[in-house]
Amino acid sequence: MSTPALSPLDLPPELRTRLRALSIVPRRAAALASAGMHDSRNRGGGLEFAQYRAYERGDDLRAIDWKLYARSDKFFVRDAERESPIAVWFVLDASASMGQADLARPGWSRFDAARRLVASLIEIALYQGDRFGLIVEAAEGPIVIAPGGGGRHRDRLLLSLAPLQPGGVARWERDVPVFGEQMGRNDLILIVSDGFDETCVATAERLAASGRDVALFQVLTADERDFPFAQAYRFHDPETGQEIVGDGRALRQDYLTRFAAARAALSARLEARGIRHVAHFADESADLPIRTLFRAAGRA
Repeated sequence: MSTPALSPLDLPPELRTRLRALSIVPRRAAALASAGMHDSRNRGGGLEFAQYRAYERGDDLRAIDWKLYARSDKFFVRDAERESPIAVWFVLDASASMGQADLARPGWSRFDAARRLVASLIEIALYQGDRFGLIVEAAEGPIVIAPGGGGRHRDRLLLSLAPLQPGGVARWERDVPVFGEQMGRNDLILIVSDGFDETCVATAERLAASGRDVALFQVLTADERDFPFAQAYRFHDPETGQEIVGDGRALRQDYLTRFAAARAALSARLEARGIRHVAHFADESADLPIRTLFRAAGRA
């Protein structure tokens, strides 16, 4: 009997372990920070008791509740939390182009990789004690879950992500007012998209121009990176319906050159607006782009 495929939202134990070493760090952390991990709500030095949790390697030994240990013979950490002046927003692109999968892994789409990335970011935000919210940019209209904190809120977001399927054309320009109404001026906005939609990039630019801290995780397939096509193929755009028929071997070098140029142009455009960005390929572990994006802050 075959083993059921692992859901993108079920994070493997080894990934969870690596996520514990990472942080989501606002660009303006140095200016806004108070005591603690960064300027968001932090565990261990907060003002209000939150909950007990099992001790994990790397926790401050001073946070262990020794009286509880004496009664239970198990190590528990007493978490406290400090109210945050910011929230972390996860913005997920659910348009049709996100459904693309690699030839070598047809059961794992760009959207699956994107949802696993969002689930990983949620896990880090939860561990940090941040408030976090979700916007799914879908063709029929945005799905909005306002920021909250704690394990129950994490579960609410994951339950909302689980049944989603990519489809249609996202209308970012339609939903810009929703972003403006929901997101605070100091909030951190993490957009997870393939970055192919001009209106998505323009929305990120508008948010950055308003003073908000914006970062883009560009989710790409391994086939887009490597172009492993060695025979004739029909290449189909699921959003526009446009098709190109050609010999993969003959197209490869021109494609790789054009794709590299397009990525360089997008990178320059985002950097000009102060938007942090990183590429995440569907065959890579979800912690890699997080580590790369926030490494400059000295936290990963």
